[in-house]
Amino acid sequence: MKSAVGTVKTTSFSLIFADFKEITKVRLAVSVVFSSIAGYFLGAYSIDIGSVLLLAFGGYCMVGASNAYNQVIERDLDALMKRTKNRPIPAGRMSVNSAMAIAITMTLLGVLALYILSPKTAMFGAISIFLYTCVYTPLKTVTPLSVFAGAIPGAIPFMLGWVAATDDFGIEPGTLFMIQFFWQFPHFWALGWMLQDDYRKGGFKMLPTGKKDGGTALQIILYTIWMIVISIMPAFGFTGRLHLSLGAAGIVLLLGLVMLVFAFRLYEKKDNLSARRLMLASVSYITLMQLVYVIDKFI
Repeated sequence: MKSAVGTVKTTSFSLIFADFKEITKVRLAVSVVFSSIAGYFLGAYSIDIGSVLLLAFGGYCMVGASNAYNQVIERDLDALMKRTKNRPIPAGRMSVNSAMAIAITMTLLGVLALYILSPKTAMFGAISIFLYTCVYTPLKTVTPLSVFAGAIPGAIPFMLGWVAATDDFGIEPGTLFMIQFFWQFPHFWALGWMLQDDYRKGGFKMLPTGKKDGGTALQIILYTIWMIVISIMPAFGFTGRLHLSLGAAGIVLLLGLVMLVFAFRLYEKKDNLSARRLMLASVSYITLMQLVYVIDKFI
């Protein structure tokens, strides 16, 4: 009997934890934490483990809070779409009040953790939550320009790590911000291409032309080119203390060109498979590019 009760408790905890991961979008949050830590390593003169842990915790809370607010606001629309109807709130596994409690708690804890690192870091974290929740989320059903608004908080994490390490904002974190800012467009437009039919059910306007057409694919190509250009700029001495060796720049350029090939394939074929491959290539690019930057600094 005790064993059965214990099993039920374990199962209940597992379900609650699974919903917590879903409401905070754990995979997205972990990728954001990775970007933040990469930025910290690039900016730091010496690595402080306590600061890294605070940044990781604060970064996770920042993203988790934003996603929880987002799912509260969009709960009725999420119920209309196949990919989101099983989220905790529309599926009825979590109340709006519980989701809001999670969002508010994570906001407070995240801003506090980032404030301990530096007030500037906390400020950028708070700005990120505000823009994602109060600008990007409501604009998604109004205009495709929502992607532009969403690209701002989406680009903050890479920059945030540098600011956390230096308590300074200048050309270096600005460059990191611009790299990830331009990366957002091909990444999310590829995702929007794949999910266009589902997004329509929720009334979301994610593609720049509103269609899976040559105009959207061409813009993906152009933003990918800008991303590549900015990603290799640190090799030419324009970005202060943020430096990239010519060998590392060559690797970053090669990674970018691979992504650009997938963008051209989408322009040529205009199908969901090409969009999926581009989306996966973009995820690989941002991760590998950040690793190249960090490794290049320390070798």
